[in-house]
Amino acid sequence: MKPFNKWTKAFMALTLATGLAACGNQASSDAGQTQAPADKGAEPTELTIALDWYPNAVHSFLYAAEEQGYFKDENLKVTMQMPSDSNDPLKMAAAGKVDLAISYQPQLIQARAEGVPVVSVGALVRHPLNVIMTRQDSGIDTPQKLAGKNIGYPSLPLDESIVRQVVKHGGGDDSGLTFTDIGFDIVPALTAKKVDAVVGGYINHEQLILEKHGIPVNAFKPFEFGVPDYYELVLATSDETLGKKQKAVEGFLRAIGKGQDYVKNNKEKALDLLLAKQAADFPLEKDIETKSLDILIPLMDAGEKPFAYQTAESWQTLIDWMKKEKLITADIKAEEIMRDLVK
Repeated sequence: MKPFNKWTKAFMALTLATGLAACGNQASSDAGQTQAPADKGAEPTELTIALDWYPNAVHSFLYAAEEQGYFKDENLKVTMQMPSDSNDPLKMAAAGKVDLAISYQPQLIQARAEGVPVVSVGALVRHPLNVIMTRQDSGIDTPQKLAGKNIGYPSLPLDESIVRQVVKHGGGDDSGLTFTDIGFDIVPALTAKKVDAVVGGYINHEQLILEKHGIPVNAFKPFEFGVPDYYELVLATSDETLGKKQKAVEGFLRAIGKGQDYVKNNKEKALDLLLAKQAADFPLEKDIETKSLDILIPLMDAGEKPFAYQTAESWQTLIDWMKKEKLITADIKAEEIMRDLVK
């Protein structure tokens, strides 16, 4: 996850580029988009999805759905793309460059608050993965002890608000905190003791890597200290795409639900499939991805509800908290930003 940029300019630029590229064949393109998923024997509906990051354990359900033929069963032809920047997927979905994007609940709220017409159609990871980490040998083993410390973060206002909330909720004074922009060098910063603590690292990735290399950490989960228990990853699309391809999106949701069931029941096979799909520029470590999947499966479980089920309450709670923290200024309602399509 990377810093929130101002969304409106980026969206306008992408929209203009998309419009210029499409002007020669707009009629035929629109005709294809408005078709609902066809009966078997007809041409499949094409959907393109942008991943939030390089392929890793959290995406296993997608590869399982593809490999097991669940997309084909819904008469869908799904193409997956890896972004060069984790801000890109939502911008691409907003501009119609992809049909779907894996993004982050706070990022979606930020975009919608700035007038970008994006909407969530499903919650993928139901709880935050982002934690505040300190080295166990630092002695900073409670949130109160973060007071006055130097926090490494990827220059996200959201992460700064999270740290301040956690410190204050724990009874500490946040006025003496300092924040150092470390980008996404979470592991090197904590390994070399460049900062006292880091935020922006995930329990299923950076924490595992640190511990693998002999650096045990304390991990403070923000939702245990006054920060809303939000969805880490969500499935997003644009208002326009949803209007044209809702039946296809509903079929996609059914397919990935079956994909996630397959992953839960066949973890080793799912991991082997993931490793076969890993990006050459971002090789995976099997032991890390194995542990990551063990962490993720319960955090992606909607209980008695279907996979990707989401609630307006979760959205409104986070919207209200972000408004209180001045991370957004616009008044928006959950119903504007999410659609309950999971059946």
